Amino acid sequence: MSFLRIFNNQLSRVIRWENSNPGILWYKYPHKRDEIINASKLIVAPGQGCLLVYEGKLADIIENEGIFNLETDNHPFITTLSKLRQNFESEHKLAIYFYRKAQTLNQPWGTPSPIKFIDNEYKIPVELGLNGNFSYRITNPKFFFTEITGSRDELQTGEMSRIITERILQLIANVIHEKKYSYIEIDGHIDDMANEVAGKINEEYGLLGLQLTDFRIEGTQFDEQTQARIARMADISADVKAAEQAGLSYVELEKLRALRDAARNEGGLAGAGLQLGVGMEIGKKINEQTDSFLSAGNTAVTEKLRKLKILLDEKIITQEDYDAKKRELLNQW
Repeated sequence: MSFLRIFNNQLSRVIRWENSNPGILWYKYPHKRDEIINASKLIVAPGQGCLLVYEGKLADIIENEGIFNLETDNHPFITTLSKLRQNFESEHKLAIYFYRKAQTLNQPWGTPSPIKFIDNEYKIPVELGLNGNFSYRITNPKFFFTEITGSRDELQTGEMSRIITERILQLIANVIHEKKYSYIEIDGHIDDMANEVAGKINEEYGLLGLQLTDFRIEGTQFDEQTQARIARMADISADVKAAEQAGLSYVELEKLRALRDAARNEGGLAGAGLQLGVGMEIGKKINEQTDSFLSAGNTAVTEKLRKLKILLDEKIITQEDYDAKKRELLNQW
């Protein structure tokens, strides 16, 4: 090695994390021998922090931006010239690690497979997918260094985000099972779920030197089978309420509908050899059921008219039937 090179190795240096990539969370300043000389200048930019590891031990943490003078036992010229027999290396090593102090923003997360649970309202199996984003930052660089990164030269935000995401998915599933939200309630409780998950994540990751600064659930996706089951249940619930309003049981309403559908199903009746006379018989039964329904109890005419309108809305009777029955009722008034 020439004396010119020895001289250049001992000149003052400016140490900084140049062109810091937002995709990098942890970065070791590259120096082949970790031999930093006196009078070197350390520049810590806004949004950055720095750890100084001297002779294998964490010596200092710089959390404020600014320019700092470095002092080590590696004195210019003397140390290098006295270590010619050791490949010009000094036993006094200073490693410098920069870390991203600013928040890592808008990291996407999503459930790779649906979360399965029993709907508390309809008592049917439901499969739910969720997605959103979160933001986090390093709050305890000492613990983060000693327990997570160690002597790694670099840690990317994507790798840390994947670790956080794995925990998010489990916590989301736990919250849904604990709260027993039904299909119709989940969208209204998205913020509540997000806050609870964020709190639980911070309880755990706070011990690892991390803080979740924001957590959002942006969307919910129910599988097609769940949506179809819920739609059927909703239809039945609507029918039950319609029947109750009309003073019918759900079974009675379905009986009237069955008669209506049979009367309309000419092809089915013909195929069974029953077309002649059967259509008229079914129509007669519908009229009998309708009259029985309207005459149940000492119902006032206005109440009968309301029930009659429900039958029309349900398409159990035709407009012509409705008009005729309406005239009969009004004539009785």
